[in-house]
Amino acid sequence: RSDKKKIMKIHPSSVLMLAVASFTTRRALVKAFASNSVTSSTASSAIRRSGRQPLAFFSTMTDDAKAPTEEVDVSSNPLLDQAGLPRFSTIDPENLTPAVKHLLAKIDTDFTALESQLSSASPYDDVLPKVEQIQFPLGYVWGIAGHLNGVKNGEELRGAYELNQPSVVQAMTKFSQSRALYDALEGIEKSWEGDDSSSFEMKQKKRAVSNSIRSMKLGGVGLDGEEKERFNTMRMRLAELSTTFGNHVMDSTKAYAYTVTDPKDVEGVPESARGMWANAHYQYLVSKAAEGEAGDIEKPNAEAGPWRVTLDGPSYVAALSHLPNRDIREKIYKASVTRASEITDYTAEGDEKAIERDNVPLIYEILKLKSEMSTLLGFSNYAEQSLASKMAPTVDSVKELSDLIAEKALPAALKDMEEVTNMARANGGEEYSEENLEKLQPWDTTFWTERLKESKFDLKEEELRPYFALPAVLDGMFGLVERIFGIEVKAADGEAEVWHPDVKFFNVYDVESKEQIASFYLDPYSRPENKRGGAWMDVCIGKSDACERKIPVAYLTCNGSPPVGDDKPSLMTFREVETLFHEFGHGLQHMLTTANVGDVAGINGVEWDAVELPSQFMENWCYDKETVYGFAKHYETGEPLPEEMFEKLNEQKTFAAGLMACRQLYFGMLDMELHSNFDPTAVENGGETIFDVQKRVASKYIPHTMPLDIDRFLCAFNHIFGGGYAAGYYSYKWAEVMSADAFGAFEDVGLDNEEAVQEVGRRFRNTVLSLGGGVEPMEVFKQFRGREPTPDALLRHNGLM
Repeated sequence: RSDKKKIMKIHPSSVLMLAVASFTTRRALVKAFASNSVTSSTASSAIRRSGRQPLAFFSTMTDDAKAPTEEVDVSSNPLLDQAGLPRFSTIDPENLTPAVKHLLAKIDTDFTALESQLSSASPYDDVLPKVEQIQFPLGYVWGIAGHLNGVKNGEELRGAYELNQPSVVQAMTKFSQSRALYDALEGIEKSWEGDDSSSFEMKQKKRAVSNSIRSMKLGGVGLDGEEKERFNTMRMRLAELSTTFGNHVMDSTKAYAYTVTDPKDVEGVPESARGMWANAHYQYLVSKAAEGEAGDIEKPNAEAGPWRVTLDGPSYVAALSHLPNRDIREKIYKASVTRASEITDYTAEGDEKAIERDNVPLIYEILKLKSEMSTLLGFSNYAEQSLASKMAPTVDSVKELSDLIAEKALPAALKDMEEVTNMARANGGEEYSEENLEKLQPWDTTFWTERLKESKFDLKEEELRPYFALPAVLDGMFGLVERIFGIEVKAADGEAEVWHPDVKFFNVYDVESKEQIASFYLDPYSRPENKRGGAWMDVCIGKSDACERKIPVAYLTCNGSPPVGDDKPSLMTFREVETLFHEFGHGLQHMLTTANVGDVAGINGVEWDAVELPSQFMENWCYDKETVYGFAKHYETGEPLPEEMFEKLNEQKTFAAGLMACRQLYFGMLDMELHSNFDPTAVENGGETIFDVQKRVASKYIPHTMPLDIDRFLCAFNHIFGGGYAAGYYSYKWAEVMSADAFGAFEDVGLDNEEAVQEVGRRFRNTVLSLGGGVEPMEVFKQFRGREPTPDALLRHNGLM
């Protein structure tokens, strides 16, 4: 046991967090789709934390850079009406630039005045709360812009966002590299030496101060002269590269579609998938129709087609899982794994801009800049810099945990793959014989894994959908949190303006006090034309005494299956149900916080490798009988899910768990290897390429499903190159150890022991969901569980013990 505890034990220097004293109110937690997943259930969760960023993130202004200060007319700008919720129905992209210019000028004036008043003797109340107040208005505006850029993306908005990003990044450098602010914070921390106060209020303040100090160090506050200028130039370039990388992935995903016209090629495909593809084809024709002609287009026909398959998550997963035509699956798969790369052989016909979206040179430049930047800060590599603000103490500790899990998962994965292969050879016909096919190809594994699951459990995904109607699932999920956390969620449509008619709005109340404590938006459906893929929780308004914000507000964004036809609700896959629970878990940590220091309230200030604890914890309830029967009712008849279906659903929980675990370990260690041991300059002299590293890591963790020579998964790995996941993807497994162990506390008392479950649930709310970043995560976990976490529960839940 000692080796397991050592892996999870927090390093003394990791008590501090990275994300503090930031200017935005956004921190997105994304569950992004892994394009070359082994099965339809491996839509891996990912974090894109692009909001409430640390001061270090904005340390990018050269000494002579100035924010725009000209006067602009802002009297009627809806982005500057910040008294309540965003005015989405009246916000236009053209509002962004005037609002940003106005607020940047105000920030420059206000912070300059604050700096002149700071000293090493300044008290806390005259420092961080003032900084938070100065930064909030721009954070409100930039948070809305970032949110809309993800859910209502368009050329005008994208252009306005990219136009203003450099000015925003430049202006914020004044905070991250302010010696006056740094000296004041150090003075506060020194004045608190010997203060052993255990009050939550004091713990929050100490965390906020110590994290600010560290984020400023990571932001280059200690650099001078040419080093400082070079550091800031690199940070500016990295911000630009990250945005461009993500845009390339999104545009490449949107640019591809494959139209199926022969009904034989969709034989056996679930009705929901056929309906989705038929509707996609119809929407495509409508978008191309001349004015006034859209009404003449024949309505979508799920039975007759045509069927338009895209690389959007729900469409792509359904295609790889169910299309019987092997050649079509191959084309779609290769189009996916070569997105945004130098390989254009598999792009859509007529996509002349594909080569312009090549992310390969961007990856090398990103890796080079991060390596150089880390050296300037005194680290051996970027991975060390990344881990300075996480629970994991070293790269070796990440590797230890990964290898510990791999030791159990890899033999299981090899066995899983053997079963899948046998299934294909026995049922796939001559083309799958050993003589014609040495081993299954990547476009085969998902399809035959799905057939094996159906065969083993005599249960098809399509049979479950009628029992998972979105309105019922929401009611059941809200019933669960009322039962275990003592909160009530009420629909409040009409109380807030929304950005799309499908968006719902809810208020959250404490059951005991009857007081409203939070609100959230839910944007549930996929919209490939203007919405980024994946699923995420985002901050709309954070809780903060300094900014007089008492009611936290969240965005919950999914890309689930939209309703097909006018007479049906959205009928969800079970994975979509899990995803909804996952994102709601993130939202709960934001909404149920009792922290009032904005920089450590809710999800702010929570170490990266701990932030997935509440989200992954919530997924476990999708297998709890009382919870499931709280929503699993046939949408037409109201009949509950048959008992045998529920039992089969539970049996499926560990199906292909080895394949899943190895896939996640592969992603995490590939990320870590690229940011620790890989030399991005060596390729110029014949050294390893990024794709050589990919294959080397794959050979250790997924030798059974090695990537193709053309595989360019890295070019769409938004998690680490377009978001905040660099040297942090391992966090999934790290946090999963804690989330599984946390759910184990409920299992220990008996899930059918209602009184005990409620008692443990209140304790989870009062620790994990309440304390936010105000207390370091290992202490939070120990307050809840009474000890440090071990991997035992995770291995047990995955059937690997």
